[in-house]
Order: sequence, then C-alpha cells, then structure tokens
Amino acid sequence: MASQVLPLADCKTMSQLPRFYCPSALQPGDELELPSGTARHVQVRRMQPGDDITLFNGEGGECVAVITHMGRSDVAVRVTHKLDTERELSVRVHLWSGLTANERMDWLLEKATELGATSLLPITAERSVLKLKGERADKKLAHWQAIAVASSEQCGRNRVLQVAAPLTLSQAIAASKLQATDARWVLSLAEGTKSLQEAMQALPPAGTDQLQEVTLLSGPEGGLSPAEEAEALAAGFTPVSLGQRVLRAETAPVAVLSALSLLNSLH
Repeated sequence: MASQVLPLADCKTMSQLPRFYCPSALQPGDELELPSGTARHVQVRRMQPGDDITLFNGEGGECVAVITHMGRSDVAVRVTHKLDTERELSVRVHLWSGLTANERMDWLLEKATELGATSLLPITAERSVLKLKGERADKKLAHWQAIAVASSEQCGRNRVLQVAAPLTLSQAIAASKLQATDARWVLSLAEGTKSLQEAMQALPPAGTDQLQEVTLLSGPEGGLSPAEEAEALAAGFTPVSLGQRVLRAETAPVAVLSALSLLNSLH
C-alpha cells in the first residue's frame, strides 16, 4: 500500500505522539505484534487500545500506528500512516572515538546520536583506560547500541546511529573504505593544524548532489599517542584544532558535531 500523506495539522500532532523503535518493515495497513522490548516500553507508558503512537525502524521515515491489543506481555498495533520524514545532517559523520571510561562513552553516544552522527567506531587507543574483549565487549556493544536507539526515540531521528565493535587505529584504517573525496579529520593540538572553520569551509554546500562523508578521529583521555597521530596523518587525515583550550575526550567530538549541526540548520 502506498504511503498516506498526512495534513500539516496531523503532522504536527504526530510529532507529539510517543515514539518507539520497531525494527520491522512498516507500511500502512500492516498489523503486527511489537517486539518484546518495544511492547514493554509501551506498557510502561500505560497506553491503552485505541491510543496512537509513532513507530520508526531506523531505515528512514516514521509511521503512525494505533494500539489494537494490550496483553500482559504483548502489544499489537495497526499502522495507519507513513511519513517519509528525514531529520539527518547534510553530511554523514562517522566518529572514530578513542575508548573512554564507561560513563563518558555512554554520554558521548547519547549526544552523538542527538546531533546526527551516522556511526561510531570505538578506537582502542594506546592510552585508552577501558579495554574490552570477548563476552564483555559483546555486552558493552549491545549496551551502546541500546543507548543509540533510546536517544533516537527521544530526539526524533528516524535513523539510528550504528555502533561498531572496538578496533585499534591500525585495524580501523585497514578495514575502512574511505574514498578520496571523503573528509578525514583528526583532532590535534599539534602545530600547523587547520581550524575547524577552515575544515568545514572545504565541505560542499548543503543541497548539492554530492553527499559528503566526514570521518572524525579523536583520542581517549590523554589523547592519541604521537605514533597514532602520525599513523592517522599517513592515512590522509587532516589535523584539525578546536582552539587553544583542551577539551575532554568526550566533549571534543560533540563540539565538532554541534558545529556541523548548526551549519546544517543554516541551509
């Protein structure tokens, strides 16, 4: 069934509905049982049959659905409308962020999702305090992805930031598929760096056919080691500075995302 277009007034009402992530194909007319985690969230909100909710599956667009059944552990809905709404940046930002302490990494993921980052690759750097392997790494990855989902629900994004399994910088560079046209920035305090303003001015204007990809590398507490920074420069990363002040490991990438988000809103 083709997507039904909502009147403007209904679109505004839709933005006020409770939002839930539902990783299923969603089309008007579909009747489905919500996944257990989503159903639990709906039940916590004390919603009832006949109530409208917003669903999104992380692939773009969002749907209005009406609750048709509320069981003790299951919730069924019927999708009534779909909007091809996007709230993404005009650039795709991929964060390569040095692993930081637990709470700081959680905070960074939350804010990166809110500010529009496309993906986050945790870098196990030489100075990283947090080291992850095996089952502990798997649990942490699932925890981080859940934070990204919850943040998308809260901020209104219809796509979910994707969190990758941690890699060393050498592994990340070897596995990456960076194109010659992609912007590659490494946050640096070294002499001869570009300002963030200069780096952003080199991006194509919003609205052009070319979708710009930006990979932003930042270090953990204590920063990247000299060897890691040299490795990034050899891989084509441009050293970028945020000024004379030294920002926390979790603050620096958020500052860059904030600037890109502001630039996006001005076009």
